[in-house]
Formats: sequence, structure tokens, C-alpha cells
Amino acid sequence: MSGADIRRAAADLLTLTLDSRRTLDDAMDTSQIFNTLEGSDRGFARAIASAALRNLGHIDDALAPLLSRPLPAVTAPIRALLRTGVTQLWLMDTPPHAAVGETVEAAKAWPEARSGGAFLNAVLRRADRERPDFSTMSPVTIWPDWLQKAFTDALGEDAAMALAKAQLSEPVLYLTPKSDPEKVAAETGGELVPGGAVRVPGGSVEDKDGFAAGDWWVQDVAAMIPARLLNPQAGDTVIDLCAAPGGKTLQLAASGASVTAVDRSAPRLRLLQENLARTGLSADVIAANADEWRPDAPVAKILLDAPCSALGTLRRHPEGAWIKRDADVARFPVAQARLLESALEMLQPGGTLVYCVCTPLPAEGVDIVNAAIMGGLAQRERVSAAEIPGFENAITPDGDILTLPGIAGDHDTFFIARLTKA
Repeated sequence: MSGADIRRAAADLLTLTLDSRRTLDDAMDTSQIFNTLEGSDRGFARAIASAALRNLGHIDDALAPLLSRPLPAVTAPIRALLRTGVTQLWLMDTPPHAAVGETVEAAKAWPEARSGGAFLNAVLRRADRERPDFSTMSPVTIWPDWLQKAFTDALGEDAAMALAKAQLSEPVLYLTPKSDPEKVAAETGGELVPGGAVRVPGGSVEDKDGFAAGDWWVQDVAAMIPARLLNPQAGDTVIDLCAAPGGKTLQLAASGASVTAVDRSAPRLRLLQENLARTGLSADVIAANADEWRPDAPVAKILLDAPCSALGTLRRHPEGAWIKRDADVARFPVAQARLLESALEMLQPGGTLVYCVCTPLPAEGVDIVNAAIMGGLAQRERVSAAEIPGFENAITPDGDILTLPGIAGDHDTFFIARLTKA
């Protein structure tokens, strides 16, 4: 494919994410032109889109002085091509003749953008001459204003800054071994980290040794903590609520426990079932709403990975900052409180429940847990440092866990609490 096709594919990914408010993964699945690319061409288009999304606030701030009208007033295809072009110039060290020329050619081949070719050429040439110094910009300005405020108000300036800096770096990849971490580390060229995860170089997951054999699955190192806190043992009966795509289900099943995985999304459960088949692990998989579904009898151990804003995963999914709105985030706590109450109804007296969300916002985490405790539904079971090697500094004064950036290297941000039922 031509260089122009690659740039148009990258711009199409940006249009699908930012204007249609889809995840980048969904955009890559649905973009027709992106799916005509192969190999390194496909990888380059994805890299352009990913870099643009990771740095979007900085890019838009630096673009503004170069334009005669506000960026939102520019048509969506031209806006996407502008971002594609300057991302190459400012962040990817692409030779200017290629970054400018091929991006303009992409506009000529895109009917909706063809009329803006001259405008695009002029702006990109000026962008090449007047390059911004991103190091002088506050890291938090990579996000929209509402998210800057939400993080700063909830966590303080230092923690918000740390979250932003984490997003500005490409995330590493972690594998969860099924049984032999040392073997997985050796075969994949990875590094064994505290807690049993393996940090590996990037690249195609499917091409790494042990994937087809089912020796491991991809899972962030912080995402391993919730299942570990249940201390699952062979013969235990465990319910994993809101289980898809299933990394925690696989962890629980690998312990020998009898696992029931419940999620309302049948498509996402198909991925879980594929991973169960690949790894040779087993679990009962049920497509149902956890608000309504109930087991035949209460159980002693439950994991609730509640649906959330996912703002703790922006290092891997930076588009989340832009495809969500503050109103979208505000709706989660009601559902989370309802799910926690339902989960506790499924738990035996004296049983253990681990509640987790991949967001640092208190309204979705500690506030939900504290309300359940104050309502007499459960008691908090404090987490000890010995239980979470590598994350000892993540324990909050209440005895919960908040895995803010930098505690154990490069990882997502989770809030995790362990409760018992009176």
C-alpha cells in the first residue's frame, strides 16, 4: 500500500475514535481502509493513531496557533489528517517530506477531505517550521479540562501529574503464567516481577512462545491482585461477576477452584471461552445480568470487577479520556453500588468478596465500599503488605489498595477492597 493509504488509515482510526466515540480496538476492527493494510504498514498506521491519542491535548494546544479558525470548526476528516500529520512531525521523527507530502496525498484520495488539501499542506509546512516544545507543557493538559479537574480534585496535583506522565509513555506488556512463571519468562525473553507476572517486550502477542500452547494470557500486573486476595484453593467455589474478558477468571481457574464466570455481554464472553479453551482451563460461563442472576446457593468467595469509567487504564487506552464525558463517568456509581449489594446477597455469612474497579476516582471505589459498610452489608478485611508483593506501598490508610502509577513500575490504576459478610 502507498504511504498515503497508511496516513488515511491512521486518520480514519482517529475519526472513528474521536468523532464516533469508539475505542481504538473497535475502530481497528471496523475501519475498512485500515483492514486493507498488512504487516508494517498496518503497524505504522496504528502507531500514528496511538501516538496522537496519547498526546492529544498537547497536539491540539500546539495546533491552535497555526490555524485561522478553531480546530473543532475544521471538518472531521481534515481535522484527523492534521492530527495525523503533526503527530508524525512532532512525535515520530518522520521525515518532513513524507509526513507532509503523504498526508496531503491522503486528503486528495479521500473525497470528504479533498477540498482541504491546500489548507492541510500550508498548516503542516508551518507545523514543520514551528515545532512546539512539549516538555514545557503541563502533563495533565493531555486530557480534556473536565478530566484534569476530576483527577486533581480527587487525587491531588501530584497524583494527577503521575497519571498523566504514565500515559505519555508506551505501556509494557505483562503476561500471567498458568503454572510456571520461570519457564514463561525464559521462553518469552521476559522478566519475572514480584507477584508472578512476566514483563515482556512488545510485539505480536500471538507470535510469542507459549501463546498457542496456552501457557499464559495477557493481563496487567495490577489486575492480578484481586483474584490473589481471594486466596482461591482447589475445591473452592468462586463466582467471578462481570467476568469478561476473563483474565481474573483464568487466574481463579488455574488455582483449581470451581469457577462460575458471569457477564451480561455474550460477545465478550466468547473471548473468555476462547481463552479457556486455549489454556485448557475450565469454568462455567453464564451470560446474565449480575443484578438479576443468583447462584443456586450462596458461596464463600466472590470477585466483583465492577463496570467503571476505566480511567485507570488510560496508559493503554488513551482515547478513553476523549470518548467519555463527565456525565458518562457520573452514571457508574449507581450501578456499582447496586452490583455490590447484589454480590453480597450471593455471599455466605463470613464469606469473602473482593470489589475492584480500574479507576482511581473515589466515587467509583472507596465511596462505594464505605457506603456498603455503613449500611451494615459488610465489613472491611484489611489487606496486608505480605499479600501483595511489589505493591506494598499501594495499601491505603483504610487497608484497601490503590495502585497509582510508579508504585510497582508500569501498571494500571486499580482500586481494590476486600470485604466479609457478617
